[in-house]
Amino acid sequence: MTRPSSASSAPPPVFSMPSLYVLLLSFALCFGVSGLGSAVTVGPVRTWYPTLAKPALTPPDIAFPIVWTILFALMAVSVWLVWRQAIRSPAGWRSAIPAFILFAVQLALNFGWSLLFFGLQKIGPALIEMLVLLAVLAATIVAFARHSRLAALLLVPYWAWGAFATYLTFMIWRLN
Repeated sequence: MTRPSSASSAPPPVFSMPSLYVLLLSFALCFGVSGLGSAVTVGPVRTWYPTLAKPALTPPDIAFPIVWTILFALMAVSVWLVWRQAIRSPAGWRSAIPAFILFAVQLALNFGWSLLFFGLQKIGPALIEMLVLLAVLAATIVAFARHSRLAALLLVPYWAWGAFATYLTFMIWRLN
């Protein structure tokens, strides 16, 4: 079997059907997890969360859906970029399976924080879970960087927001 030429191993053009299909799947996956988190969060945000003592650095409530929408969009583009780069390698997209697994785990942990903090109102376990999420997200960034520097950089704001959310979770746990 001959090795494909560099022209045939180039990723499909950005606006090709395969590329757009994977981009759409990336957005569906990320915003599907976002929707699950929102479903768990919506009730307690109106009832339980306002009763909690919060640190002075807590952003206004409107900031959270804006920031999370941007971050989930960046996640979707990031995983798509990894796929686009990975399909260029001789092993194809399979070369990025470890990175995709880390990405899936961090998405599950992202939902898990919402479930623990808002759904179950377990602030302490949510704090521990958030620390695990930050570690997995850091590993995801490193794994993504092996395929696409831009994909890794797109996850840095998410990690920074996660670090800030960890601070907020810690302070809410401490104050309550």
